[in-house]
Amino acid sequence: MNISNKKEPILLAIGDFLFLAGSLWLMLFVRYGSDFEPGRLSSHFEAFWVIFALSILVFFIAGLYEKHATVLKHDLPNIIFNSVLANTGISVLFFYFIPQFAEVSITPKINLFIYALISFGVLLLWRLMLFPLFGVRKKENALIVGSGAEMGELMEEVNRNPRYNVSFVSSIDLQNIHPDDFSIELSRQISSNAITLVAIDADNQKSLPILPYLYNLIFSQVRFIDMHKMYEDVFDRVPVSLVRHGWFLQHVSTSPRVLYDVLKRTMDIVLSLFLALISLILYPFVYVAIKLDDGGSLFIVQNRIGKNNRVIQTIKFRTMSIDDGGNNGAGVQNTFTKVGPFLRKTRIDELPQLWNVLLGDMSLIGPRPELPAYVSVYENEIPYYNVRHLIKPGLSGWAQLYQKDPPKGLANRDLTRTKLSYDLYYIKHRSLLLDLKIALQTIKTLLSRSGV
Repeated sequence: MNISNKKEPILLAIGDFLFLAGSLWLMLFVRYGSDFEPGRLSSHFEAFWVIFALSILVFFIAGLYEKHATVLKHDLPNIIFNSVLANTGISVLFFYFIPQFAEVSITPKINLFIYALISFGVLLLWRLMLFPLFGVRKKENALIVGSGAEMGELMEEVNRNPRYNVSFVSSIDLQNIHPDDFSIELSRQISSNAITLVAIDADNQKSLPILPYLYNLIFSQVRFIDMHKMYEDVFDRVPVSLVRHGWFLQHVSTSPRVLYDVLKRTMDIVLSLFLALISLILYPFVYVAIKLDDGGSLFIVQNRIGKNNRVIQTIKFRTMSIDDGGNNGAGVQNTFTKVGPFLRKTRIDELPQLWNVLLGDMSLIGPRPELPAYVSVYENEIPYYNVRHLIKPGLSGWAQLYQKDPPKGLANRDLTRTKLSYDLYYIKHRSLLLDLKIALQTIKTLLSRSGV
């Protein structure tokens, strides 16, 4: 079972399309008034449905179909405004530079301006006032049974987020209750708080003795959900401290997935070759900038850990004064070049790694490859860290998009543990559709010059 409504993105997309079409009608009505004719609407719609479809794609890249889009209402006006601005730019390209679209009588710039204003207002109305009416539903009382920081993190996120259809009204900490008191306390909590859903860490050894009792509760209309699955549904990552060896046996496989592997490799070759050739245009400019800066080398070649713990060599544009091998801060003085921060922020420094993708050492999508010095530390301090090396590393990945505070500079165990939780989520759920989502979200990251 899912505690969030998986149909929300579909409903949002359908509503966006319909309200964009309504904005077109309003634009024509405002523009032509009494001269407005039904035939004018149909002729415009024949061209504009392409713009609508591209607008939905822009909204997806902007994150308007992510979980946060339904709750972070204070960010919506800015996100929608930027998206409408991008859509207007696309419309200009279509209607001013493509002959087939130029035939539609929307060439006056005032038409596009009016359409942009109306669509912005209409989308705000739909997103902020109308769509929430579809999500009004009674929350069911839930009990969470587990331990550790993840349990508190899950409770806080679910209870403060209106998009979820449950509310945790109580909890049982397995670390602070005697096994003999477990069934009594569980029964008391369920009856006194009208509990209809129990989220439990069934893999916890302390919960095993009570499982037969939980089975009997099924006949009392009490439903159960794995706390691990709920955590994944809420945070889009796997809680590392909750997984056991059995989890990897169930969800992580090294057997080949022939169709996915072939299609992914084909996509890597075609796209990396195309992007690598296009990026050659930037090489002379980067060369001049680095040479005028400190006169040093253009590239830096580093050892990284790739698939199956194999050492690979990655190539990047140099952004630091020297190659410290990941020992910055350990008696090694290293600083950014003047152009270095810009190359890092825009990800231009990583363009040469497209050749690594073409050669097969890396993929476009996957966990980012780590320095051997850091890997040797994390292997000893973070359980199951090597699992991320079961697949090829990538230029962009799930963790790079969704981890708000990624580890930078020196080795950081806690932040890397969180990063691993995102990598495990990708390894478990990897598919062409997920790869496409990461690729589109990466475009957003690059355009906004955010991320790592």
